[in-house]
Amino acid sequence: MVARDFPDLSRLLSPRSVAILGASERPRSVGSDTLLNLAEHSDFDGQIFPVNPGRERVHGLRAYSAMSALPGPVDVAVVCLPADAVVGALRDCAAAGTGFAVVFTSGFGETGDEGRAVEAEMAEIARQSGMRIYGPNSPGLSNINRRLGLTFSPVFKNDTLSGGIGLVTQGGGLGRAFIQASERGIGVGLWCSTGNEADLTMADVVYHMVGDPDIKVIALLAEGFRDGPRFLAAARAAARAGKPVVAMKVGKSDYGVAATRSHTAALAGSAAVTSALFRQHGIVEVEDLDELIDTAALFERAGIAPRRGICVYSFSGGTAALAADMVGSAGLILSELAPGTRAGLRALAPSYAAVDNPVDLTTQVFTQDKLNRDCLSLVARDPATDVVLLPIPADYGPITDRSADDMVALAPDSPALLLPVWMSGHRAAGYATLNAAGLAPFRSLGKAVTALKRLIWRGDWSPSGTSTLALPAFPPGELDEAAAKAVLADLGLTVPEGRVVTSARQAGEAARGIGFPVVLKALVPGLLHKTEAGAVAVGLMDEQALAAAWGAMMTSLSAQGHRLERALVERMEHGPGVEVMAGLHRDPVFGPVVSFGLGGVMVEALSDVTHRAAPFGRDEALAMIDEIRGRALLGPLRGRPGADLGALADLLVILAALGARGDIAEMDLNPVRAGPAGATVLDAVILRAPTEIEGKARQ
Repeated sequence: MVARDFPDLSRLLSPRSVAILGASERPRSVGSDTLLNLAEHSDFDGQIFPVNPGRERVHGLRAYSAMSALPGPVDVAVVCLPADAVVGALRDCAAAGTGFAVVFTSGFGETGDEGRAVEAEMAEIARQSGMRIYGPNSPGLSNINRRLGLTFSPVFKNDTLSGGIGLVTQGGGLGRAFIQASERGIGVGLWCSTGNEADLTMADVVYHMVGDPDIKVIALLAEGFRDGPRFLAAARAAARAGKPVVAMKVGKSDYGVAATRSHTAALAGSAAVTSALFRQHGIVEVEDLDELIDTAALFERAGIAPRRGICVYSFSGGTAALAADMVGSAGLILSELAPGTRAGLRALAPSYAAVDNPVDLTTQVFTQDKLNRDCLSLVARDPATDVVLLPIPADYGPITDRSADDMVALAPDSPALLLPVWMSGHRAAGYATLNAAGLAPFRSLGKAVTALKRLIWRGDWSPSGTSTLALPAFPPGELDEAAAKAVLADLGLTVPEGRVVTSARQAGEAARGIGFPVVLKALVPGLLHKTEAGAVAVGLMDEQALAAAWGAMMTSLSAQGHRLERALVERMEHGPGVEVMAGLHRDPVFGPVVSFGLGGVMVEALSDVTHRAAPFGRDEALAMIDEIRGRALLGPLRGRPGADLGALADLLVILAALGARGDIAEMDLNPVRAGPAGATVLDAVILRAPTEIEGKARQ
């Protein structure tokens, strides 16, 4: 997807003319608060056109009876009207040549099918006219860096702290909570809350922020994705620009999914798929609002860079030990301080202080004014240390205040990133000092270590390439297992030797040619779950066992209304190996997605599966393999050779290429035997696209 596929939002976010439909003087009304936010609480020197057919003036400004009465087109029209008047107003705005319409009104897609039909009508107005629609069910937007509020929020006037964080939400309440982190010195430069997204979506706003030089990090609070592939395209643009995206996805549980649908009518999507695709695209996923705020603020200050060694530095031994323990539990690494660093600390600190990592200066810092700054300066310049974690367990008045002053003085020139943690519930002067200097301290060690882990992960992440494979076309018609495996063989994948037969006699001949033991599988149109239907027999050691299996299979299928007219006889695969699964399906939000995990019954018992959006390359396929919890089973274990991971990766890349090609609704390869000599597909279901039975392979 290229830039021209995303709209230019500059007229929306920095307009020169704004019409307010439903402008009012009624106190605490949407029409009044919106006009006052723009006219009195914004630094807006453009033209404002109140539209109210019943008034000549609104808050001292000349009012107009309709959009058609304005002297010319406006950049933005803000719609503050009842739901039943919105569509007509949008048609009037489009006819007047309006660039963007912002719709605050709720009562549309979040209410059900009738409301969604009205939103579809809005989208059609946008498509036909070229006017873009923001909302409905939106609290508007705040361009705080330019001191502009197109919002009805009664507290917009308090949004005075600008910054490098771009915030994208669909609802207003959680976004407002993020904005109010300004009390901690965390400034949001641009906040867009897109509501139900009848036309413009989060993806459009994210893409704009990628190109906004004032925005350093994008914080995303998503209830769902209206257009998953488009959102991923915006995420790829952010990755190319080196701009971090930190995201919180609401709607992971059944309760959350139901709530988001009633709120913004967004598709919540599969939580597991969403999380995996976030990782694939370098999006840092967080779990709650505090973590979103902390992590976004950390990225704004630190940017994206590889980081490794962490030094824990404190004046409390117990606090230092706790911090070091939490760092280790998170899988992070304490730096080994250089000999020169340790020697310098020994020369400055008391003999009983700990000068290895973690560093504990003891309460001696209470009596020596320069001790803390001199020692912290040494640690911050240690060649093996990229981050200094600075937990402050309690407020000690002037001592803690001086410690905060030291951090503020050293931070601008410190080679290592300084991360203060204010653990006390007493927010004293030192806490305010750190906030004012842009060093917003974490409020617990857990939050600090979690955010630091996210920072280090993103610093190590890099986008992987995609593979473009020239794959043979599939034959026409539906594919039974025999046809599916023939196709897989044409794609270069390994399948067991097998033959299609139509009688017990032919089955015996085929088995003699293949060699016992064999597997017998019925080929019945529409029968996807063969094992449950008694249509699979394994480990058949001779012709007598094969004939008996044929008879039993005929009886079982007949009882279910099926006939055994064709079957597949295959070599029974032996040797070392682990059963895994690989699949391809069309996710309703993100499009073609490849899945990988432990196979056989384990995929249902453990749900040890990961996902990627198609297409992708070999590096991403190997990352998928490494990501499952059962990864150790694929390596050498107790004398058993490990699986051929390269063959598994090749299989996943082929599935990804098929997904991008678009002619497969679903492909379920389960199990696949992953052994030291390669990966053999033991069972395969392929459903063509489009097909009325899409989804059955995974039910």
